[in-house]
Parts: sequence; C-alpha cells; structure tokens
Amino acid sequence: MLTDLILLVLNAVAGFVTTLLLARFYMQWARVSFRNQLGQFVIQTTDWAVLPARKVIPAVFGLDMATFVVAWLLQVALLLLAATLQGGLGADNLIPLVFLRGLFEVARLSVWFLIIALLISAVLSWVSPGNPLGSILGALTRPFLQPIQRVMPPIANVDLSPLVLILLLQIVLYLIDAASRQIFALVM
Repeated sequence: MLTDLILLVLNAVAGFVTTLLLARFYMQWARVSFRNQLGQFVIQTTDWAVLPARKVIPAVFGLDMATFVVAWLLQVALLLLAATLQGGLGADNLIPLVFLRGLFEVARLSVWFLIIALLISAVLSWVSPGNPLGSILGALTRPFLQPIQRVMPPIANVDLSPLVLILLLQIVLYLIDAASRQIFALVM
C-alpha cells in the first residue's frame, strides 16, 4: 500500500516534469516564442536540468537533444525506481530494456501532450479566440495539422482536422501501448 502511494506520487511528479521538458522541446522545434507566461514557466522550471545537459549533449539538426535526453532519462530513472520498489529489478531482468521502455514512455507522453494541446486549442478557439495561450498552442499544433488540412478542407467553415489528428494520435497511442506490452511482457 505504501509502495503504491509512493509510486503514485513519483509517477505524478516525473510525468509533470517530463511533460514540461517535452513542452520545451516542442516549443523550440516549432519555433514558438518563449516571451510569454507559459514559455517563461517552462524555461524556469526546466533550466535546472537542461542547462547542465547542454554542456554534454549537443543539438542535432537544430533540435535541442539535451532536453529530450533529460526527459528520457527521467522516465528511465522512474522505471528503475519503480522496479526497485516493487522488487522486480533482479538478475533476471535486462536493465537495457528499461532504457527502451523509457523511450516508449516519452513517446506516449508526447502523444498525450499533443492531444491535450489540440483539445485546449480547440476549446479556446471557440470560447476565447484572442487568448494568448491559443496562439501558443496553435503554433505548437499547426505543423501536425497542416498536412491533414491540405487533404481535408473545412466543411461549411468548420475545420475537422483536429478531430482527425486526435483519432490518428489515439491509434498511435494504441500502437505504442501494444508494442510496449509485447516487448516487455517477456521481461517485466
């Protein structure tokens, strides 16, 4: 019972920090300005981990790999800690597979981040069209929506591309979970 509560808190904290790191990574990738409250919050809450990592991990093709690697290592640390607390980290388990599972977790959190950004962006476009958060989320989701919008124009001035993208992302989540279960059912 106590172990479950500890794992619940650790999952919540690690998930929140990983999501902030992914937000920083995707905001830089999409070239979203950090000169806003959300951007400043993301920068200030992740600098402690990203700045030291940047001294060791270079950017690749303009992508801030230090931020991504820190998010990945945080998930790996969480998985190792969870396995240790549950008594499942023994000689029979292959620790290198935990690093692979960390990538699956980062991919899963990335997809959820995009789904939530799409939902909030859609709601803000209806409720508060001039909201500054809407423009930030719009800039984050636009690269994913544009290919769908090219194929599927608005119907009666209603853009259904966010719904299509959310459906596609749900399929991606299903595939990530299925692959993760199949790979790690043998080990974990």
